[in-house]
Amino acid sequence: MTEEKYQEIAPLLELLHSNGRSYDYEKIKSAFLYAKELHEGQMRLSGEPYIMHPISVAEIVANLGLDTDSVCAAFLHDTVEDCPDKTNLDEITRLFGSDVALLVDGVTKIKSINVEEKEEAQIESIRKMLLAMSKDIRVIFIKLCDRVHNMRTLYVKKDAKRRATALETMHVYAPLAHRLGMQKIKQELETYALQYLDPIGYNEIKAHIEEKYGRNVNFIETIKANVKEELEKINISFTLGGRVKTVYSVYRKMYNQNKTFDEIYDFYALRIIVNTELECYTVLGLIHELYKSVPGRFKDYISTPKPNMYQSLHTTVIGKDGIPFEVQIRTKEMHQVAEYGIAAHWKYKSGEKSSADIDTKLDWISKLIATEEEAIDPEDFMHAFKIDIFHDETFVFTPKGDVIALPLGSTLIDFAYKIHTGVGNKMIGGKINGRIAPIDSVPQNGNIVEIITSNASKGPSRDWLNIVKTGEARNKIRQWFKKEKRAENIVVGKSLVDKEFLHMRSTCSDDEKNSIVASVAKRIGMMDADDLYNALGYGGISISKIDKKIRDEYEKTVKTKDNKEAPSVQLEPTITPTTKKKHKSSGGVIVDGEEGCVVKFAKCCNPLPGEDIVGFITKGYGISIHKIDCPNVQSAFSNDEYVSRFVKAEWDTPSNNSYRSSYESSLQILVTNRISILADISTALAEMKIDIVSINTKNVEDTTLFNMTISCRDISHFNSIISRLRSIKDVIRVTRAMGTR
Repeated sequence: MTEEKYQEIAPLLELLHSNGRSYDYEKIKSAFLYAKELHEGQMRLSGEPYIMHPISVAEIVANLGLDTDSVCAAFLHDTVEDCPDKTNLDEITRLFGSDVALLVDGVTKIKSINVEEKEEAQIESIRKMLLAMSKDIRVIFIKLCDRVHNMRTLYVKKDAKRRATALETMHVYAPLAHRLGMQKIKQELETYALQYLDPIGYNEIKAHIEEKYGRNVNFIETIKANVKEELEKINISFTLGGRVKTVYSVYRKMYNQNKTFDEIYDFYALRIIVNTELECYTVLGLIHELYKSVPGRFKDYISTPKPNMYQSLHTTVIGKDGIPFEVQIRTKEMHQVAEYGIAAHWKYKSGEKSSADIDTKLDWISKLIATEEEAIDPEDFMHAFKIDIFHDETFVFTPKGDVIALPLGSTLIDFAYKIHTGVGNKMIGGKINGRIAPIDSVPQNGNIVEIITSNASKGPSRDWLNIVKTGEARNKIRQWFKKEKRAENIVVGKSLVDKEFLHMRSTCSDDEKNSIVASVAKRIGMMDADDLYNALGYGGISISKIDKKIRDEYEKTVKTKDNKEAPSVQLEPTITPTTKKKHKSSGGVIVDGEEGCVVKFAKCCNPLPGEDIVGFITKGYGISIHKIDCPNVQSAFSNDEYVSRFVKAEWDTPSNNSYRSSYESSLQILVTNRISILADISTALAEMKIDIVSINTKNVEDTTLFNMTISCRDISHFNSIISRLRSIKDVIRVTRAMGTR
């Protein structure tokens, strides 16, 4: 019989007893009483005593099978923040131990991550969350449980607050739960969030589901009965369950994959849980004997687990009524991991082996933190975070048969750096299923990928930063440039800053420029101007992130100096500062320091308006205009003979007469061979009013590679052309082609 003072947590205590593991009940009761005392008099918006929220969070934590300290931290997670005059971390450490205090501190530091707030503030919140997770993963478990209960009671908040919380949940916490394998929590968070983000869509799909289920109300039960009868014949222990797809899962497939409601084949699912892995495959064979399988709808996540540890066999079959349904087959342990993810380790395992196993499975967090530490640019960190947290996975094999999981859309370069930093840095090519493939190729599920390396390789190309998808690969490439190419980076970075001064119509001296850049460097935590130039050169920070700071420093130094000197100096109107020796060419480019210059556009990179450019003084052929990141430019920067021949260049404005209406650029289009594919490509270009300057083809077995030169207005126009061509049926890949030196 539960004592009266513990009546409010009687269901929780009963749940803990049923978990089948050892708990320190006196410590848990003490944590409850302490939290209740601290929150005394506080009320939630729903009108209930505030203590009901910590109790509910503790119950969700207990359902995950977490330990005593986690349950205590669930009771206390709001006390330090909401009751600062009554308690602090030192007091919690004294009463409940350092582990509980660490968990409470971690949860307290994870403030709301407002996806609509300024980028830097949002990233700071995510950074704190990752750091807290890296110290103790139980922090994020408790935070997710806290968010689940907040979503359950979100209806009491005002509309604006509901939407902000739902958006935060959908963008951060639901994907995080998925990445940790906690499917039950993920699905609940998604369902609640969708209700507030798109109530009309939610209600429409819910009505569709209820109507379809109503028409086939006995379908799952009939299937279960048939399967049960057959399973009993082979004399194995099993558990049968059935489910209908969640509202959000249907919503995502309909809106993200542009499917109709009737095209969702896994609307119904039958789940079969057995004791051993061998029995999983035995049951799979039996299911395929009973029902006709749907081609291409079988997935073996047992031999190839997902990165979030999910293991199961999935197959889609057709029932006797012609209704497709999915069958999921897994062991009991696999089922617990599927439901609770990494949290299942607290429920079923303990000791050093489990701890090491958990550390291995959380390796992606340490890689994200490493990316965050190196990425000065907030955009880069957010890119890495979104790729690692949000994207689906592709599973490919090494030649030795090892399975490598990559975010969907990853390239051969990403694969190389996933294997090892040295492999990526020495990469000169790659093979997919034994065939040579371009390094920007995107391997598909089940492909065998081999990386070709050479000790003679000069290292990665700067262009790779525009190709790779993962933060891990981008970070490793930048680290190579940071370490190996500092002098070259400084030249590249300085040219970017000089261009910014040109945009400001600056007339300041080189010493003043260096002073301004040095001040900006110190503002963002760097030692001097060269460190900032270096970071710009290797891509650690983009010029767009510091241009405002440069302007601010310019205003404070140069303009302040001019104002102080103005009373004692009478300037003639004719010498008012204008652009410093900028001269228009006939090609839509403004070149600095060269009068009457003739420009030509380099065939090696075919620069387009909107891209950063630089001029190179050729011997007898005028000035050659290159992209600033052209490989030939980067190579020339390392040659003292060539460095002095570079001049600043920028695009003229479209309104001026010198601006050309079209520029040539090259494409490579890889297609599956079929009649009329070239006609489809030509028609698409004609509809966009694009001129084809030249075209040649090369056949490789069942594919054709088109090398095409087209006319376009600028880089945005060119990107829209690529996007249109990629949408054509049987087009495998469309990339920008580079010419020759």
